[in-house]
Amino acid sequence: MTRAEQFRRLHHHDGPWDFIVIGGGATGAGVAIDAAARGYSVLLLERHDFGKGTSSRSTKLVHGGVRYLEQGNLSLVMEALKERGLLLQNAPHLVRNLGFVVPTYDWWESPFYGLGLKLYNLLAGKYGFGDSRILSKEETLERLPTINTEGLRGGVIYFDGQFDDARLLIDLVTTAWERGATLLNYSPVFAVIKDADGFVDGVRFRDLETGEEHEALARAVVNATGPFADALRTLADSTAEPMIAPSQGIHLVFDSTFLPGDNAIMVPHTTDGRVMFAIPWHGHTLVGTTDTPVDEAVAEPVALEREIEFILHTASIYLARKPTRADILSIFAGIRPLVKSDSATNTAALSRGHVIRIENSGMVTVCGGKWTTYRHMAEDCVNQAATLARLPDRPCITANLAIFNPGELPQSELLHPALPYTVADVIRAVRDEMARTVEDVLARRTRALFLNAGAAIEMAERVAELMAPELGRDAAWAQEQVTSFCETAASYLPSPSLAGQ
Repeated sequence: MTRAEQFRRLHHHDGPWDFIVIGGGATGAGVAIDAAARGYSVLLLERHDFGKGTSSRSTKLVHGGVRYLEQGNLSLVMEALKERGLLLQNAPHLVRNLGFVVPTYDWWESPFYGLGLKLYNLLAGKYGFGDSRILSKEETLERLPTINTEGLRGGVIYFDGQFDDARLLIDLVTTAWERGATLLNYSPVFAVIKDADGFVDGVRFRDLETGEEHEALARAVVNATGPFADALRTLADSTAEPMIAPSQGIHLVFDSTFLPGDNAIMVPHTTDGRVMFAIPWHGHTLVGTTDTPVDEAVAEPVALEREIEFILHTASIYLARKPTRADILSIFAGIRPLVKSDSATNTAALSRGHVIRIENSGMVTVCGGKWTTYRHMAEDCVNQAATLARLPDRPCITANLAIFNPGELPQSELLHPALPYTVADVIRAVRDEMARTVEDVLARRTRALFLNAGAAIEMAERVAELMAPELGRDAAWAQEQVTSFCETAASYLPSPSLAGQ
């Protein structure tokens, strides 16, 4: 799967597409797979790289959402638990079962949380990941040897899913390609095309590598741009009222000594109204997240100083070894595309259910939701868009559609001693996975930037050297790539420049 092959498909396609999908995150890729698997012709356009935005910046969980259970949103929990099971079934190479321990320090916590998590398991039905149970203090310490023992009474364990979000997304893109879809990264839409009645029936987009502009018509145009959905809605209809309430969440990454073993910590209540997770992930410890309303979505969000301090403080309550700024290996921030509500007073209270809106312009907008439910969101969207476009009725088949598994790579030279990534990872990313920049390789085809930003910066020059001949680029391009990546990566490390935010 190469970008050149995608453009060949584009140029060989005659007439309007059945679907043009704008946005190359989880939702857009899901729509592309669903529509292509039904036999519809599909063109997906992404302005940056696949997964550049929210879809690479999650908490890495495939879960029903225990917090939504507390909110009484049983329908969302049940939907997500079913989708969790389907994702494990369809992508077992990237999704795994993980034990989550809720440590308890008051007498009432174990029975209270134990009862709630029993209900969580019951709602999963045949898609359950394992039974929850109350743990003694000794059992809790066995599973969480670095937990704060002061006042510890025991805990409750339950089981949920964990995955690698960006890697799954690249495999979704490949799955869509194998089903006949055409998918282009670095191809921003800059204008919409309207028919005589004023309805959107196509787009104009630009290939950022060549500067060439292209035009494509479609029977259905889907806006799957997540937190940037309002910008596209306004492009299609200047009178469109904003519907997105963006919220920022950040995560801190530490080495594995803060959470050794194979169990995660779930803190059900923090001072900002969210749960907090500490999770073993790719040989590191990931801790998050926050819920901070922001005025607008940006392509590269930066953690605020108060968010960093909040997570450090909360983690220090539960971990015997108190993490400090000096222990942070990487910080990453993401923007949630939450849908506005007249009744919610803060972003933590906004629903994580998805919304599909048929715009006055005729465009279909799908937004909200969460990674776990991407497949169901896509099914719902394709059903409605196909009906709107009067396309032939074809059933969804993605519930049992295996997601592409790239398989094992041959042994190769390590790029850095702190991380497991190799020269072979870079070559495959360029040749088979449409990576075009050093950032594409180090942030999304591998997870180096998200795991250890300092190590990723040290790897950048070698990666650029490997990529340049593969892409037909020169030494000047390689140096520009290193400079650009290091500027981006600097925001993934604690910096005095964040002070006062």
